[in-house]
Amino acid sequence: MTKLVIFDVDGTLVDSQAHIIASMTAAFEAAQIAVPSRNAILSIVGLSLPYAIRELAPDVSDATIVQLVEDYKADFNENRLKQDAVIPLFAGAEAAIARLAKREDMLLAIATGKSRRGLDALLEMWPFADHFVSTQCADDHPSKPHPSMVQSCLADCDVTAQNAVVIGDTTYDMEMARAARVAAIGVSWGYHGAGALKDTGASIVIDDFAALDNALDEIWKD
Repeated sequence: MTKLVIFDVDGTLVDSQAHIIASMTAAFEAAQIAVPSRNAILSIVGLSLPYAIRELAPDVSDATIVQLVEDYKADFNENRLKQDAVIPLFAGAEAAIARLAKREDMLLAIATGKSRRGLDALLEMWPFADHFVSTQCADDHPSKPHPSMVQSCLADCDVTAQNAVVIGDTTYDMEMARAARVAAIGVSWGYHGAGALKDTGASIVIDDFAALDNALDEIWKD
């Protein structure tokens, strides 16, 4: 029976916090709005950008939200193009993907709150990008925790919900998995704590990618 592993990106595969904080700071400063704290910015990672910024600036107009989104995207893209601004993978991520991709019973996919432009930029840099059979992003779906991205991954890969698992670092990932009736594994190195991940649906929380294979076997042991 084919299994499907659906990865989040920011905070799960890549350590993008420095880029996110820098671009969010630039956007708020351009709008002359008080810059949210570092913890506040990191707490909304995983949401689609308009929803994330609305969480950070609940009292501003819709037009201001639109401008903040555009300024964030412009700054993030500008920083991405700099040679010293490559977003690093977390330790063990590439090796874990390579291990899973070798398994004949397993497919890999992505469900991320990033834009298509942002996701494609990462995929272009990854030599292992072709291991992902389905890549879903914020441009084509409602924001997490809506299950739409997971449901599209399931449809693309022709896999049932009981044979799929979401790997993520935020409560939005766990809630998305639960809404799609898919199992969830949390990672402790991202933006939300292990306790919050377990409270919102993580069956297991791992502390490094070396533990992922055993966690998957535990999820599907029956």
